[in-house]
Amino acid sequence: MSRSFRILYIALFLAILLTLGAWSLRSFGSFSTSADTTVLDGHWTKAAETHYDDQFPIKRLGTNLWAALDFKLFNEGRPGVVLGRDQWLYSDEEFNPVAGSEQNEADNLALIRGVSDALKQQGVQLVMAIVPAKTRLYPEHIGDTVPAALHADLYQQFHARMAKDGILAPDLLAPLQSTKQTGPVFLRTDTHWTPMGADVVAQRLGATIAEHAPLSGEPQQFITEAKDATPYQGDLTTFLPLDPLFSNLLPSPDSLQQRSTTALVTESKSDDALFGDSEVPVALVGTSYSANPHWNFLGALQQALHSDVVNYAEDGHGPILPMLKYLRTDAFKNNPPQVLIWEFPERYLPAHNDLGEFDPHWIAELKKSKDSLQNMALNATNSESPHRAQN
Repeated sequence: MSRSFRILYIALFLAILLTLGAWSLRSFGSFSTSADTTVLDGHWTKAAETHYDDQFPIKRLGTNLWAALDFKLFNEGRPGVVLGRDQWLYSDEEFNPVAGSEQNEADNLALIRGVSDALKQQGVQLVMAIVPAKTRLYPEHIGDTVPAALHADLYQQFHARMAKDGILAPDLLAPLQSTKQTGPVFLRTDTHWTPMGADVVAQRLGATIAEHAPLSGEPQQFITEAKDATPYQGDLTTFLPLDPLFSNLLPSPDSLQQRSTTALVTESKSDDALFGDSEVPVALVGTSYSANPHWNFLGALQQALHSDVVNYAEDGHGPILPMLKYLRTDAFKNNPPQVLIWEFPERYLPAHNDLGEFDPHWIAELKKSKDSLQNMALNATNSESPHRAQN
């Protein structure tokens, strides 16, 4: 290599390095930290390094390029998403087998029964809102990947167990299947339902509660208004890191028409509020299907039930942890609701739950349902009765 060529090579390398360095410094224009992040304890430096690494051009180029190759050559995304037909995306939780699923399912069913018994002791009616999987509602868009055998009859098995245990759980699959002929009930690029799907479920729950556990108190009126439809990139697209270099390969955004529900406050109701009426007619516990305001499930329930609903759902923790947390709150202990709606996506039934934050003795007692203990006592009594007769 001649001296002039080496100089040119070094100059070109330095130019590329400086260009990429200058480009990456632009990312600090969007860098911010919380007020309690200081330089002295190293937290600010760590946050700056993390932000720089995430925004570094070469890293983004490599990430985008690798994702594009996976997407185009193998029709795959990152772990977390399964690509279907017609630009439909599904959560891989609805496809993959679950390690220890039988034991997990048994544990979760025992907890559900224990929660039901604990609520009965407080005079609270439990209503299970078992949300069907997206793959169950839209199997026609599934691609070459098919759900594991575990998921085939999971919804039906879940309902059969609830019926056996005497827990109220209306079928939500049939009304959702019927409504999908007139409009989408689940988003194409997201894990969750649409506001229309949430409203269908709320109406079904409202009819069930009116028939089996009518609410006391004066009905309250609500009004729901639909906003203009806007493009919405669903949460499953985050497992396709194609933006910004190959964003044209991403599935087209969904059209999301959000809804907003407000109470119609009459003069008499306003006067009653001055006296601090603290009665809780309905409580809602669940997942992001209930917690995320995009779907307006809370508002749809309020309108369907003609009643206020207090929302204790949480995003990102599944259905069981928020319920156990709620049962430990003073709000439940001091002022339990008449009806508790537990929104529970079917795919979480065989999932493992880390319950380390709860008292293990309390969890064990919950799993020992009241009826099971009564049966054990009855069996023990019957086994002793012949000996008593002989004596």
